[in-house]
Amino acid sequence: MIYNLYQTQADMLAAWRPFASGAAGLLRQLDFGGLTPASVHTARAAFEMLAAAGLSHRRPSFGLDIVRVGPRFAEVSEEVADETPFGALLHFRKQPAVPQPRVLVVAPMSGHFATLLRGTVKVLLPDHDTYITDWKNARDIPLSDGRFGLDEMIAHIIRFIERIGPGTHVIAVCQPTVPVLAAVAVMAEGANPAQPRSMTLMAGPIDTRINPTKVNELARSRPIAWFERHLIAKVPWRHRGAGRLVYPGFMQLAAFMSMNIDRHLSAHFGQFRSLMSGDSATAATHRRFYDEYNAVMDLPAEFYLETVRRVFQEAELAGGRFTYYGRTVRPEAIRRTALLTVEGERDDICAIGQTLAALDLCAGIRPAMKRHHLQTGVGHYGVFSGRRWAQEVAPLVREMIAMAEVWHPARA
Repeated sequence: MIYNLYQTQADMLAAWRPFASGAAGLLRQLDFGGLTPASVHTARAAFEMLAAAGLSHRRPSFGLDIVRVGPRFAEVSEEVADETPFGALLHFRKQPAVPQPRVLVVAPMSGHFATLLRGTVKVLLPDHDTYITDWKNARDIPLSDGRFGLDEMIAHIIRFIERIGPGTHVIAVCQPTVPVLAAVAVMAEGANPAQPRSMTLMAGPIDTRINPTKVNELARSRPIAWFERHLIAKVPWRHRGAGRLVYPGFMQLAAFMSMNIDRHLSAHFGQFRSLMSGDSATAATHRRFYDEYNAVMDLPAEFYLETVRRVFQEAELAGGRFTYYGRTVRPEAIRRTALLTVEGERDDICAIGQTLAALDLCAGIRPAMKRHHLQTGVGHYGVFSGRRWAQEVAPLVREMIAMAEVWHPARA
């Protein structure tokens, strides 16, 4: 019912947007600078806000068309290296190509598309042959394509690493740190020749029992049946995934925004003032951010519920009870993969210590091949995006990858 109500509201808003855009354009033509009444500026700003309102359910473009590699520039094209109904392995191919360490960035499946990591990829591209997991919107996946839970995500990660081939380095951001660690452990125990050379886990919930955040407390405050009853909806008939049970992207966005509602309200009031005053540069910056932030994707219900229960409520991996298709996952089996964990000092989603816990779990990795970095002055997103990521965190990731490139695994 709730998804149908949202869809009706979204359809009504979509019908008004062309009118609002046209009205704003007309009022722009009536702008004669200081001679224009304030009421015209106010009306134009209001129409522009309405024209830009609403959510998108399609992945935005990465927009990474050119990158500097050493002294030269290289053209970048997005190529699908592998694909399933639930996700694609996207390769940022550079021309002219140069030999570089191959890196897979595993994006979170948490309500936003992989383009949320555009800044992460942009920083990695000059020095690495970069791939990313491009998860698909569950409302566009037919029921006939089956389920997608934690086991299926782990299977996808293993498949994508194998597709890239031996010598791959893997970077997991936030939520997928758990399935990535599990995937590497499964590959290690099976002596998979494609085991990654290094694994970087960034701001992830490896052990949510440590320094619980509000997110952790919310997950534990209700039984899993409550989440299923109140947060899971059925995709309406008009979409390809009609009938599939999902955690809708619009509900996830509402939850994210409620955590910092004052900041978002202030940003929108600021946008209104920028539009009224004609500050086009500030308005464009705001628009770019929210075009990305308001692009949402639905999650398969089984994936969301299993993540809440197994990762946030029961901390199965840290407790030694995590399984992959019924088999116990053993992080201590990892011996040939270097490990870097990264946390943010002000992270209010995955607190200090939760990602660090991976170092103890991976007891089979030599101490010299394990490192931890606590990035001061940043919250959750600052670990993998923005100035601190580019200037302070990324060089450590680059150093770990370079070290693992020359480290001989036979010595482990």
